[in-house]
Amino acid sequence: MLDKLLNKLKSSYIVSNYLKIYPYVKPYTFRALVAVLITIPIGSMDAVIAWSLKPYMDIVMVEKSSSSTTYIPILIIIFSVLQSLLNYTATYLNTWVGRKIANDVKTDLFDKLMHYDAGFFDKSSSGDIIFKFNNNVDMACNGLLSNLKLFTTRVFSSISLICVLFYNSWQLAIVAVIVLLGALYPLTTLRRKLKTIFNKNVFSSSAVMSHFNETYSGNRIIASYNLYDYQMKRFKETLRSLFKLGIKMIQRTGMLSPFMHFVVSLGIAAVIWLGSYLIVTNQITAGNFVSFITALIMLYNPIKSIGNHYNAVQMSLLAMESVFSLMDGKPAIVNRPDAVPLKKITNEITFKNVCFEYVKNKPVLKNINITIPVGSTIALVGNSGGGKTTFVNLLPRFYDIKSGEITFDGTDIRNFELDSLRDKIAIVFQDNFLFDGTIRDNIMLGNETASAEDIQKAVKGACLDEFIKNLDKGLDTKIGERGVLLSGGQKQRIAIARAFLKNAPIVILDEATSALDNKSESVVQEAVNNLMKDRTVFIIAHRLSTVRNADKIIVINYGEIVESGNHQELINKENGFYSALYNTQLK
Repeated sequence: MLDKLLNKLKSSYIVSNYLKIYPYVKPYTFRALVAVLITIPIGSMDAVIAWSLKPYMDIVMVEKSSSSTTYIPILIIIFSVLQSLLNYTATYLNTWVGRKIANDVKTDLFDKLMHYDAGFFDKSSSGDIIFKFNNNVDMACNGLLSNLKLFTTRVFSSISLICVLFYNSWQLAIVAVIVLLGALYPLTTLRRKLKTIFNKNVFSSSAVMSHFNETYSGNRIIASYNLYDYQMKRFKETLRSLFKLGIKMIQRTGMLSPFMHFVVSLGIAAVIWLGSYLIVTNQITAGNFVSFITALIMLYNPIKSIGNHYNAVQMSLLAMESVFSLMDGKPAIVNRPDAVPLKKITNEITFKNVCFEYVKNKPVLKNINITIPVGSTIALVGNSGGGKTTFVNLLPRFYDIKSGEITFDGTDIRNFELDSLRDKIAIVFQDNFLFDGTIRDNIMLGNETASAEDIQKAVKGACLDEFIKNLDKGLDTKIGERGVLLSGGQKQRIAIARAFLKNAPIVILDEATSALDNKSESVVQEAVNNLMKDRTVFIIAHRLSTVRNADKIIVINYGEIVESGNHQELINKENGFYSALYNTQLK
């Protein structure tokens, strides 16, 4: 019987959530406990005023004597001051603990976010991630603790006031408690009403954030294409959806406080009617009745608005569920239990019958078979959307293949530890992400312990030396968020310098020069050529003139390798795909 009760408690959403958050509360247990314990006297002191009115009424108002009641006003003042100080202390401790817990949860979620696979980010908007990984944490931790303080204060206040009620008249107290339970009953159905709205609210709120992020990142596109009306229309539609959800929440929960107000009014009316009878029949004194009514009003008044606070608590609990569902989630790509570190690649990289798809039953790569000797340069060409970028994204395991295997020296790459695998691969994208900070900061991401000499070699190899010499602060020049203060060619060369500093044996160049003008391309191409020396290189390029010197050119069309060979072999192939592409570009 006890086991069943324990299991039922553990399965309840409140208990299960608190069990999950307890490891985060544990380091701050003392402060959290003090914050809760302080609410006992805070709540209990409410009863002092109500209790003190009985002797005051009976002695002063009825007996017309004040000699023995002078202590009552002083007592009320002392208790009120003490209650105020305790209230401030409880608020401070709750805020301190709440923010500490929120920071710890955010830290773990941020770590989780960084290790999620590329597929997760493909399916999530920036607003969705910000809301779920940041805003929900604040709502769950800070909101729950602040409301916990309110509720624990109310609980102890209610207990002490109910004691005053029974002290003055058990008959009236029974009526008051029955009314109280009737007023609180609707709270039991509130969570079910809020859950569906909460999920939709998260979606709409995250969409609002996505609009702001898009406007920030795409401000030049918006201006150049005059997309003001288009963006405003989308934004208003999202706000309209959020407004409807807010109204729906009021429709479902807004009657809670008015209903409680009505029930409480009935209770007060019933107590006054019954109390009048008890006074007339001398079962209670006037002092009893005044003390009782005061305690009852102090008990009932918070109940009238408790629905709104209970809404907030339920929203915090739902936010907590969302947070811990993220915490319990596992990235699709993780280390195998028996994974070993990748120390060196000495012979070859092999794709054996590799198949891959982003969406089920929609293959992107089909039965890819190719062996690449270490130290060679491989160019991937073909139609747009044919699978070239996907091909190279499988090497650092941004995605895992559906079937087949990719091996380094005969060992499946899934048997290597992820960190050691990715340490061996440097990537220069078409649009490289630069972090807010200095040029030095961004270059040193390739190797945070690099010496000044190593940095200078990387800068020279990336053809950045002349550019940096002309800057007042040199490598310590700020580049703005996403490198907004730099040209496309300068960004690419910083990314190449970063790859130089990483000094990885495998380099992937994903259309590293395709977005540049001719002058920038020639400088960046020189930097690329420097980077390619003595490494295994994968080049994705639309401009076939840049891949003529590759050891092997692989033509991928619609997910399949249709041709492979060096430039001369493929250009001489009659009716070949590569020769057709090359001749078209020449024309």
